[in-house]
Amino acid sequence: MLSLSVSQLAGLVGTVLAVVAFGAWSSRNVRSAQGYSLNGRSAGSILIAGSISGTAVGGSSTVGTAQMAASFGLSGWWFTLGTGIALLVLAAFYARPLRRSGLETIPQYLTIPYGRSAGPLASLVSSLGILFSAVASALAGIHLMVAMFGMAPWVAAAVLVVLVLAYGMFGGLKGAGVSGILKMAVLWLTLWIAGGYAGLSLAAMPDFDTLFPAFPWFSLWGRGTGETLYNLMSLIVGVVCTQTYVQAIYAASDTRVAAVGAATAALITIPIGLPSIAVGMFMHARHPELAPVLALPVYMISYLPGWIGGIGLAGILMSVVGSIAGLALGIGTMMANDIGRGLLGVRDDTTILLINRVSVLGVTAVSMLIALSALDSYVLDWNYMSMALRGASVFLPLSLAVFWPGRLPALWAVGSMVGSTAAAVAVRVLLPLPINPLMTGLAVSAGVVCLGLLRGTATNRRDTPPA
Repeated sequence: MLSLSVSQLAGLVGTVLAVVAFGAWSSRNVRSAQGYSLNGRSAGSILIAGSISGTAVGGSSTVGTAQMAASFGLSGWWFTLGTGIALLVLAAFYARPLRRSGLETIPQYLTIPYGRSAGPLASLVSSLGILFSAVASALAGIHLMVAMFGMAPWVAAAVLVVLVLAYGMFGGLKGAGVSGILKMAVLWLTLWIAGGYAGLSLAAMPDFDTLFPAFPWFSLWGRGTGETLYNLMSLIVGVVCTQTYVQAIYAASDTRVAAVGAATAALITIPIGLPSIAVGMFMHARHPELAPVLALPVYMISYLPGWIGGIGLAGILMSVVGSIAGLALGIGTMMANDIGRGLLGVRDDTTILLINRVSVLGVTAVSMLIALSALDSYVLDWNYMSMALRGASVFLPLSLAVFWPGRLPALWAVGSMVGSTAAAVAVRVLLPLPINPLMTGLAVSAGVVCLGLLRGTATNRRDTPPA
């Protein structure tokens, strides 16, 4: 357990309470299912940016980035850099057509060209992938709580569940968006202070060149070119197919606001990994015996002035809580609309709202249980696997539905989702094989999609009467 001073504890507790309370207050009038999940489709670009970045910048972007940097250096930046690039792709190409549809979930969008069976299938597959991202943030949060308070891991997980529910269960998208804005302000301030201190300390080390040779420490490709490109691809594919981010797009007041909000979230997200990298490398040099996952919280406690360190710890903790809450909200919205409303035929607004909130609770609890069973794993590895699972099955059918609708027959679209998911799970979990799960899943999806497009083209030609 790390010893927190009175000023650190005051900064930590005060900041957490302020963020949670303000988010809860801002969403006090949320009563309907659409108000909970979409803020009544009246969100401005700042609220959208807060909701997206508040979910994207979680334990992986802070604790996980510092953890990776303590082992590999600059290549730890790829998670926030890649997430930002993916959000720019979402803003430039997908935001306007998705918002123009007036829908609420990605599976609903897929149902239009591919039939009713595509919706629940996409909902279940996407939910599984998003769950693994929640596990990544839960893993970071548990380590953080254990380090700060000396709790048993299961107690830390229980406290995180309570914080997630207070942060996002009752306020929905508006509460998560407002809390996300506050959280990002806290994180930006404290992380750049921490990164500035760490960078100056690194520059003053007399044996710096010996400790940190140019490769791998200052190469973006330090973990290998193939793995790096895979991680970038998984982030682009995964972010575009993540309900939580697209849900914020659907909540925008119009298409322009949707695109501007997503682009703003990208500009917030890209640089925030850099100070965590400086901290991770500094802690590698000064405390090589320390578990890399503790690099960022230990630095906040040991090297920053008391109250700043406490506020910084609160920012890290709220990044974990906000990310889990946002991801759980995305799953809850799909469970309520695609399973409850679409598959089971539930029409009562109160029941839909209840399904959404109960799903948020269930997702949070399950993510904690999985994290407790894998406490020694890398935080970022869970997130990259998450992106692979939710992206491999949905990316190509979704992109065709957005940019080239009506070309892929429904049966082939559903077949590509089933086959790609089965292939990604098989090479990672069942066999397992030293094969990239995202690329395997995308390859299977692309193969089925190409056959479907050829079959659809041939059918159209046969059915077209001669001139």
